[in-house]
Amino acid sequence: MNSEEKDCLKEVESFDKTGFNYTLSLISGKYKLTVLYAIYRHKVIRFNSLQRYLNMVSHKTLSVVLKELEKDELILRKEFPQIPPKVEYSLSEKGESFIPILHELCQWGLKHRI
Repeated sequence: MNSEEKDCLKEVESFDKTGFNYTLSLISGKYKLTVLYAIYRHKVIRFNSLQRYLNMVSHKTLSVVLKELEKDELILRKEFPQIPPKVEYSLSEKGESFIPILHELCQWGLKHRI
């Protein structure tokens, strides 16, 4: 960090006003990061394929997580007007901007895992 940049972890007087708190509000939850990773990996994926890929996540939980990620504008939901219904999920521009953080988490895990 250069001398002109502020340390966002230390410079704000109240935790609820930090960028850190905002970021946590978007990604906190048991499966949000997992779902973001899976969508990133597949680029575009349908609900059932996503559920098969993440077999540890129940249908209801996955549905809730996807709705939250869409509301927070991290993913895009594209619905096709056909029968049977077809819905695809992909990362939004905001979601794509989070991918470098996922890479850093991955690198940290590889470096420090036992």
